[in-house]
Amino acid sequence: MHQDTFMRDSIPPVERLVITLQYLGTGQSLASLHYAFLVGKSTASMIIRETCVAIWDALHAAVMAQPHKEQWKEIADVFQRTCQFPNCAGAIDGKHIRIKKPVRSGSQYYNYKKYFSFVLFAMCDANYSFRYIDVGSYGSRSDSVVFAHSEFGKMLQDKALDLPDHTTLPGTTSPAMPFVFVGDEAFALGENLMRPYSSRGLSLARRVFNYRLTRARRVVECAFGILANKWRFLHTPIHLKLETAISAVKAACVLHNFVRARDGYNFDDSLTHSLQSHRPSVVRGHRQGAAVREQFTAYFMSPHGALPWQLEAI
Repeated sequence: MHQDTFMRDSIPPVERLVITLQYLGTGQSLASLHYAFLVGKSTASMIIRETCVAIWDALHAAVMAQPHKEQWKEIADVFQRTCQFPNCAGAIDGKHIRIKKPVRSGSQYYNYKKYFSFVLFAMCDANYSFRYIDVGSYGSRSDSVVFAHSEFGKMLQDKALDLPDHTTLPGTTSPAMPFVFVGDEAFALGENLMRPYSSRGLSLARRVFNYRLTRARRVVECAFGILANKWRFLHTPIHLKLETAISAVKAACVLHNFVRARDGYNFDDSLTHSLQSHRPSVVRGHRQGAAVREQFTAYFMSPHGALPWQLEAI
């Protein structure tokens, strides 16, 4: 038996978990873990990979299960209560995760910011918990491409997310509106996906819409901030093999949800983090999405949908 394998197998599960959480929580180098726990660097790397896979397998179904129709309604109720954006089922965004250059990867993971990365795409609720993640797409890809190729994006396109039926907005009797996800300008406008208007020559109503959408969309920024500030290995480039780095990010995301349920929702400085956003790409929406966005825009200017402070805020 290889010496590293023998040493790894002789380390009890509790110590493996401690080593992994120490790495995820501090971002310590493998050399530092070697001195702290008296294990070889390759052994520490294997322990991190195996433990992160075990964490994902143990927690994923419990803390990141796909919502069903009633749960989508509950998510939307929290968005309405905290962000005043009705019929919002989640906020989406993608972040670059810095890594060392993967072996034989060419330029696929080399992004426009001139470093190597893969993408963490996430959809979160208004309580800053991740409801869906996609980890590992090439850093050279745009958010819209990552989204389109993700399981979540395909399910949204195929109407397979079990979203609630269309319903009227609070205080109105018509029209019946779809449940939507909110994102930035990197995503294509759709019936169930709202993005801001282009910033050129906006009317007052469209400026208000952009403000209202931003208030809802910023929860995903806060979620990323909480994630990175709790699991600080995300603040620096990950010097692990690509497969191990992906497993570490997935484990951090389910641990984020696990801790959220126990720590509550008050976090300081959650918008300050080192995760980099994608460069917006030129993506086209379709007419249904444009019509839904115009209806939200009109509602946010109506007596039933306007906020007292929105005109001063834009």
